[in-house]
Amino acid sequence: MRIPGSTALVTGANRGIGRHFARQLLDRGAAKVYATARDPEGVDLPGAHVLRLDVTDPASVTAAARAAGDVTLLVNNAGINTGQNLVTGDLAKIRLEMDTHFYGTLEVVRAFAPVLAANGGGAIVNVLSALSWFSAPGTSAYAAAKAAQWSLTNGIRLELAGQGTQVTALHLGTADTDMIAGTGLEPLNQPGDVARAALDGVEAGELEVVVDDWSAHVKASLAGDPAAFYRDLAG
Repeated sequence: MRIPGSTALVTGANRGIGRHFARQLLDRGAAKVYATARDPEGVDLPGAHVLRLDVTDPASVTAAARAAGDVTLLVNNAGINTGQNLVTGDLAKIRLEMDTHFYGTLEVVRAFAPVLAANGGGAIVNVLSALSWFSAPGTSAYAAAKAAQWSLTNGIRLELAGQGTQVTALHLGTADTDMIAGTGLEPLNQPGDVARAALDGVEAGELEVVVDDWSAHVKASLAGDPAAFYRDLAG
């Protein structure tokens, strides 16, 4: 997948990592970048084509796919964090996490898969998280949704291989975005660095991009005793 000359669409491009994705795609020579958001008026990116796209609204997803029939690179970045635990949290907010990260991503992929096929295959980037692989108090709903999105990513990679679509998973720890603001979590990845690593990975044909040491540590722990990992996390 080559970015120069490509046509990209980024969900959740109004701020944070999504905005950096769209900006860097333009800087790297993408012929066209669709910067999408639930509220398109919140997108301020000179040179980008702004579209409304709410990943939790199937009609909105369908309309975006019809309007952007030239896409060759899809970046599924839109996300939320409601801060809910699974046992005692607000069930409506927990469902919203899954509707956004799992079903929303799936709706977008299903809508754009035929578009990518018609345009030669192209590529998909799914923005995941180190929390795809573990959970912590206050992040249980987010972690469950990201774990589902990780499995979804592995599934669609196999299903879309026949049409020549490359699917890249992006995993990171915390990033300096509005989602993390006020939590006191450190260290923070810079959103621009995250987008750069992902796009470098896409052009290198990588199926997975692990941005930081923390995410690499969490992934490596999956082969070990989970009791040891959670003991260290508690400490």
